[in-house]
Amino acid sequence: MGKKHEKKTNAMRELDNVGAVYETRTWDCPEALSGVEVAELLELDPARVFKTLVTVGKSGDHYVFMIPVAQELDLKKAAACVGEKSVHMIPSKELLPLTGYIHGGCSPLGMKKLFTTTIDETARNFERIAFSGGKLGCQIDTSVDSLAKAIPLNFASLTA
Repeated sequence: MGKKHEKKTNAMRELDNVGAVYETRTWDCPEALSGVEVAELLELDPARVFKTLVTVGKSGDHYVFMIPVAQELDLKKAAACVGEKSVHMIPSKELLPLTGYIHGGCSPLGMKKLFTTTIDETARNFERIAFSGGKLGCQIDTSVDSLAKAIPLNFASLTA
């Protein structure tokens, strides 16, 4: 469990609220690192470390996608799985007001509003996955099932 008197993030509180078992990994992080750099720093397989991407559809609705850090989101696949004609990444300046998170510290948990969240189907290949804990220098390591207890998750092929 994420103990050691650390300051809980909204993401951690959401996992606590559903009784999920998780670990947190924290480090001093004065600026955002790429997901691949985070995986290397924590000595984790980048295939099981997921980045959280926020998009907007042609309809104006927002969607969250989680994909392995070394991959790129296939926007056509992403749009198709949420029933949109197209989706595109939101501008960085819109991330904080929309989600409450900054670039490099965006977690799928604890956003200001619950958005449709889809995770790449490869997440099912791992006993545990890692993703942002909701601030720079913080990763949560837990099972996909634990994440799915806290937020409704869809699974789809999201990368090229």
